[in-house]
Amino acid sequence: MPPAPGVYAELAALVALRHAARGFSLLPRQPVASLLAGRHASRLRGRGLNFEEVRRYAAGDDVRQIDWKVTARTRTPHTRVYTEERERPVVLVVDQRLGMFFGSRVKFKSVVAAEAAAAAAWRTVGVQDRVGAVVFNDTEARAFHPERSRGAVMRVLRAVVEMNHALRADSPGPPAPGMLNEALRRARTLAPHDGLVVVVTDADGHDAETRRLVTETARHNDVVVAFVFDPLEADLPAGGRLVASDGARQLEVDTNGAALREAFRAAFADRRAAARHFLLTREVPVLPLRTDAPVADQIAHVLGHVPRGTGR
Repeated sequence: MPPAPGVYAELAALVALRHAARGFSLLPRQPVASLLAGRHASRLRGRGLNFEEVRRYAAGDDVRQIDWKVTARTRTPHTRVYTEERERPVVLVVDQRLGMFFGSRVKFKSVVAAEAAAAAAWRTVGVQDRVGAVVFNDTEARAFHPERSRGAVMRVLRAVVEMNHALRADSPGPPAPGMLNEALRRARTLAPHDGLVVVVTDADGHDAETRRLVTETARHNDVVVAFVFDPLEADLPAGGRLVASDGARQLEVDTNGAALREAFRAAFADRRAAARHFLLTREVPVLPLRTDAPVADQIAHVLGHVPRGTGR
């Protein structure tokens, strides 16, 4: 009997996200409403120029950039100012550990992570940037150097699907919280500077070493944490006596107790706050991704709508 929809990621569905990943931008120039707006201004050499403003001509300005129409209208020399936009490789860190193999509505967290990675990958190559990844589970972290091609995206997605389909509730291996840090170490080697690192995870296993790794990565790159969660993790419903298991141990709890449900909500709030403060000294945007809503729509909503026809 095939598994229910949403339990495992399917390669065809991840490929289909190529056409849905159009309502957001990962480029330095962000829509005003975007979570990332104002974070990526760059005056480094790059692949193109963005018009910024017209101002009065000053000694040393390039005379080729004089705006003659404004100069004639104001009778004062004015020049056009441009901001250079550089290429920005994107490195995806995709969590497919056993703890991600959970979901109470629509999809498992592991599937949401796979879809978020696919949407970001397709969007990256769609604007002619390079995309790489570190795909990890409880036993390995597989690295893919950034490349600018459909083939590069497909290699990443196949690795995601392979690890995703290996997940089992009765997996004999124990969870490995430390693999999050190992994946971040691998990502640092793929994005030494001027890149964007997107960490797609439920933040399980984060510690002081996690913060140190993300801080060091963020010194020379932009970092975004896509925090994947299930509504059941945020709010425990009153369902009477239930049995919960982590695969090795079982615990029976009475979910009708108001104190238990409040403690459950507080624990989730603490975990989400910890994900929001991955860094000690600098802010990292956190993009919350629920398992019960379309991934592409959630990303577009948080990162801001990109008008049709911009190609961005």
